[in-house]
Amino acid sequence: MKITAIITICSAMFLVCLSADPEPVPAGRSSLTPRQRCMIPVATFTAVGNMDALKGAIHNGLDAGLTVNEVKEMLVHAYAYAGFPRSLNAINMCIAVLEERRAQGIDDSIGRSASPMPAGFDRNVFGHQTRNRLVGRDMSQRTSGYATFAPIIDDFLVEHLFADIFSRDVLTHQDRELLTISMLAAMSGTDGQLKSHLRIAEKEGFSHSQFKEFAEVITASVGDESGARTQRLLTEVMGIPFPEADRSALKVFRKTAAAEASGRHFSGSVRVESWFAAESHDSYRGAMVHFEAGARTAWHSHPRGQTLIVTAGRGRVQSSGEAVQEISPGDVVWIPANVRHWHGASPDSAMSHLAISTPENGLTVEWMELVDDAEYHANPSSEIGE
Repeated sequence: MKITAIITICSAMFLVCLSADPEPVPAGRSSLTPRQRCMIPVATFTAVGNMDALKGAIHNGLDAGLTVNEVKEMLVHAYAYAGFPRSLNAINMCIAVLEERRAQGIDDSIGRSASPMPAGFDRNVFGHQTRNRLVGRDMSQRTSGYATFAPIIDDFLVEHLFADIFSRDVLTHQDRELLTISMLAAMSGTDGQLKSHLRIAEKEGFSHSQFKEFAEVITASVGDESGARTQRLLTEVMGIPFPEADRSALKVFRKTAAAEASGRHFSGSVRVESWFAAESHDSYRGAMVHFEAGARTAWHSHPRGQTLIVTAGRGRVQSSGEAVQEISPGDVVWIPANVRHWHGASPDSAMSHLAISTPENGLTVEWMELVDDAEYHANPSSEIGE
């Protein structure tokens, strides 16, 4: 079986995770950072128990630069909202992903650990202060509701959630609120809690344009129903307008800023821009990809194949056991499912292409080893297809 070319485009979530930023995000930013967009599907798939999709989301987050300790902390945080079973299952999946990556020779950054608590740390005082700051009012002396009916649950919230968990500085409070609204948006029957935490997230610095983007990622990760519910609650809580969905209407995906692809899976300079996705969250998605001369992917495969359309320059592609092939503008390429291959620019020419792929259980790519110089510089064939 011959291939005609390939591009590595992961899921829609991964495409925006190409250059994760670990720094706290200033208030008023107009768009989510790549790091934040990586965090949302990890939280949503954990909350709904979709371990196959979570596997891909963890791979994508680590590829983008999330540290092992950040991912672990996200999954620990999840138990407070999605429960121990979901959290423990997710942690076990993370262990499996890390073992798989180590077997592939991938050395993920462990990252910082949580700072130790100071001597005399008062969990009750810290927890009340944290909750009051997040909510924006004093909730220490509640006289109605669950806090009076079952006071112990309020103690757990104050001393465990808002003290033991929120005091761990591997993640910022803004990070934790993003994770929380992601889980609540993915689960059903949580409208009241989601409304409350949307207000908290706004206090933590998220802008209306970021919330709109958040709703888009929710739709892409867990489906139209959760996305529509998130939009409705954002409108109720903050008055954020969302147009009525019209699936018969023409849609223009505007050009986006290019992001550098992960150095773990590429040799040379590779940039990705103009991501797009079909209306259905489990359907096709893709992007424009630009390789500088000499740049190429690592060996990899796609579970449901991929289509590639070369738009500029000259490139190379090879599947395992076959000759290197040259590709040029106008070539339309199909990569069958699970075919081990690599592709990139020619040694003396940049190359750009449009890539379209379809995820399977949230995962569109399986990464392997880098392409060495001998493989890349083998004499190419110009024959395309069968």
